Amino acid sequence: MPKRSEEMLTDVWTSLLLVWITCVPYTSMTPIISQSKSLQTGSTALLRGLVEGQRILSRAKRGWVWNQMFVLEEFSGPDPILVGRLHTDLDVGSTPIKYVLAGEGAGTIFAINEITGDIHAMKRLDREEKAEYTLTAQVTNRDTDQPLEPPSEFIIKVQDINDNPPQFVEGPYRASVPEMSQVGTSVTRVTATDADDPVYGNSAKLVYSILEGQPYFSIDPNTAIIKIALHGMDREMREEYLVVIQAKDMGGHMGGLSGTTTVTVTLTDVNDNPPKFSKSLYEFVIPEELGIGQPGGKVKANDRDIGENAKSTYNIIDGDEKDVFEITTDAQTQEGILRLKKPLNFETKKSYTLKVEAANIRFDPNSGAPFKDTATVKIAVEDSDEPPVFSKPTFVLQVDENAPINTVIGTVTARDPDVTGSLVRYFIDRHTDLERQFNINVDDGKITLAKPLDRETDMWHNITVTATEIRNHSQISRAIVAIRVLDINDNAPEFATEYEAFLCENGKPGQVIQTVSAVDKDDPIQGHYFEYRLIPEMLNNPNFTIKNNGDNSISVLAKHDTFRRQKQEMYFLPIIVTDNGNPPMSSTNTLTIRVCGCSREGIVQSCNVEAYVLPIGLSMGALIAILACIILLLVIVVLFVTLRRHKNKPLIIKDDEDVRENIIRYDDEGGGEEDTEAFDIATLQNPDGINGYLPRKDIKPDLQFMPRQSGGPNGVDVDEVKYSVHHLSR
Repeated sequence: MPKRSEEMLTDVWTSLLLVWITCVPYTSMTPIISQSKSLQTGSTALLRGLVEGQRILSRAKRGWVWNQMFVLEEFSGPDPILVGRLHTDLDVGSTPIKYVLAGEGAGTIFAINEITGDIHAMKRLDREEKAEYTLTAQVTNRDTDQPLEPPSEFIIKVQDINDNPPQFVEGPYRASVPEMSQVGTSVTRVTATDADDPVYGNSAKLVYSILEGQPYFSIDPNTAIIKIALHGMDREMREEYLVVIQAKDMGGHMGGLSGTTTVTVTLTDVNDNPPKFSKSLYEFVIPEELGIGQPGGKVKANDRDIGENAKSTYNIIDGDEKDVFEITTDAQTQEGILRLKKPLNFETKKSYTLKVEAANIRFDPNSGAPFKDTATVKIAVEDSDEPPVFSKPTFVLQVDENAPINTVIGTVTARDPDVTGSLVRYFIDRHTDLERQFNINVDDGKITLAKPLDRETDMWHNITVTATEIRNHSQISRAIVAIRVLDINDNAPEFATEYEAFLCENGKPGQVIQTVSAVDKDDPIQGHYFEYRLIPEMLNNPNFTIKNNGDNSISVLAKHDTFRRQKQEMYFLPIIVTDNGNPPMSSTNTLTIRVCGCSREGIVQSCNVEAYVLPIGLSMGALIAILACIILLLVIVVLFVTLRRHKNKPLIIKDDEDVRENIIRYDDEGGGEEDTEAFDIATLQNPDGINGYLPRKDIKPDLQFMPRQSGGPNGVDVDEVKYSVHHLSR
């Protein structure tokens, strides 16, 4: 009740203040008018003194008596509102005075009475658009418009009224706060603005309150900070809240304007819930042929939290033979996938019992709650028709390479692991035995030899044997059988390569000509040992001998130094090589020895007999150079002779410029047969001749005739002879 009385008293004072503001312009003019009257006498005396002689030099006191003027905004009466009145001491009634107003809004917003000086507001004003106006007042002579006083500035201020409600410019708002937060935890802060004057009155003084959202949240009325007001707000119960906030001006009192906004508050998740299995016992039936790593079942622990707080990991913490199974976490579904680590065998173990635990990945140590849960998993192994099982995954057998056909190499065995136990039949996969060198007994698995073997061709044979149930041919197992072919001494040793030795003519007796080694395709257990000897016919060989080096090789030595290529260019040395096998094998190999010419250092230079026909001390390069010189000399001689022969021939030069041709026409009767002697018949038959034409016999050699046409007038033959005079220039 005291609070209500205080609000009513404040409203009364506010109303009185508004009435006083409205009446200020009218009441404030009274002292101005009276003051002007008191100053009229002084002004008149001053003016009189100035007229009489202006002997007194003093500044005239300004005649304006006024103050700042005020006008209420948003005034909308039927008549213009009186803002104030201007007055000067010069206005005594006898002088024609005119008041002039200039400046911001003069003539449009504000108008002045030229005679009385009353200023009126002609339009409704809005302080939020413009708070004050600067104007200029001046007094002039009404008749001459001459200024009587200098202009003076004054201000008209627009007084504010509460005409703008608070506004939330940034709204609506969204905020978040962790669930289970303590009471008083700050959520967010809102801000409202008021366009009214914050200095004058309480028009812009805002007070905040919550219209909706209680009792969950509260707001500070002055700072507008929203806080948690209720303990234990659980996201899993309710995640989102809508809060309506009100801002009211005038300090929240009656008559104030208000504005509202909404704040959507979301509770963020914290890890306050442990994972929980949907049931305490899970049962699965898994076939015994399930592959390693394949899933056998799924379990899931649900968590009411979200995001990272809901992620869990699964482990097998107890059970019989825990190493047979493993459990992994599916990152997408958050399920525990039970997988097989070892093969199952129904005949050995028919069921398993495991204890599985689900625990949160993120754990809050301050919560103190056990963020984990356990469940029991029972697994029953389902019997399946399994294929036969070999006693060994790989069989290694041996056989001699000279073993006869149908020799038993070995036996493979397999059995049906099922309780019923079916009989098994054996087969060889012919893709692994393309040459069909082996056979197998379908009933007992004995492997026999089908074709002869050669260890030097193939030392190992890998074949695949299959075992199939008689009652279910789809149940097949495979095993690899590796057959090693044992060696027998059936290959004689021979030279490691085809040797060709070179012997220098100037070699010394006992010089090593060649080192010889042998190889044997057989592979005895005790290793190779070779014995070398010359054939019996060469035991007393006067030229060469052999020496055992003790490492399965020998050295061939020369017995003397009188080897000459012109005497014998090549020698053949047969050598017998015998191994230590049982029975021993031997072969005869021939070593070819060539006699060559060598330098003093023993470097072979030539091994051909034809080299002896060359001059001593001349190499092949020197001989080629000499031959080239001889050929060059012959070419020079031939060119010289050819040039001399051409020089002896006469040089006949025809100068085309010195050849002149003349046509001579004459009338002469033909001489008949006598004329035949005057011409060379060869010329007529061959007008060109050897050099173009031939000379006539009855004309000088310098004149050469060639008949061109006949048949002159009167039956007389007229010969048109073309002759040329040739001048030979020397």
